[in-house]
Amino acid sequence: MRKLVSFDCYRTLINFDTRTATHEIVKDRLAELGVDPDQFHHDAYVMRFQGVLDEYLPYREVVRRTLRNVMTLHGLEYRDEDGEALIEAIKKFTPFREVPDALRRLKGEYDIAILSNSEDDLITYAVEALGVDFDYVLTAEQAGAYKPLPRAFEYLMTATGRGPEDIIHAAQGWEYDIMPTKRYPGMRRIWVNRYGFPGSEAFQPYEEIKDLSGLPPLLGV
Repeated sequence: MRKLVSFDCYRTLINFDTRTATHEIVKDRLAELGVDPDQFHHDAYVMRFQGVLDEYLPYREVVRRTLRNVMTLHGLEYRDEDGEALIEAIKKFTPFREVPDALRRLKGEYDIAILSNSEDDLITYAVEALGVDFDYVLTAEQAGAYKPLPRAFEYLMTATGRGPEDIIHAAQGWEYDIMPTKRYPGMRRIWVNRYGFPGSEAFQPYEEIKDLSGLPPLLGV
């Protein structure tokens, strides 16, 4: 059995620019009320993370609830079409430029998988945009839990028939992917640090690359 390279999808493979998409929806209301956009979008990020730690809900509902809660926090009126507009934007997000070629190179030597905090029907838009034949496309809907919860990573191992020592997990999400996988000795963890965030010695060992173009040479491909 070949080793498996598993990937987070959003912000690792797909340019998951929810900040820009959300801003297009709320910018006029932010300006009207004098709300600081940076604070608004920071709060949205934190609320979305908190939302995946609670009892499992479909990802669409996490998106809607996060947007509704952050708008309410800042005094903006939430409308149902706001949540639907953000979901439609997610369907149209595209891969980072270097990703498809890197995936095709890896596919020749490894099995490749997506493990995404998404739903089965939503992830199909990302997979189609990537244009690569994945061996496994795994979602929070299938696992019944979102990363960073252990159940999500345990589902990865069960669904692919691999132990930690058979998996190389590459992801941009520090708190969603890199921190929680420290609990699996033997799993090789590669941080795709696109945004130049600081890491932490407390969560070593992990390797770090700037984008996915660095992954094939790191893995000898």
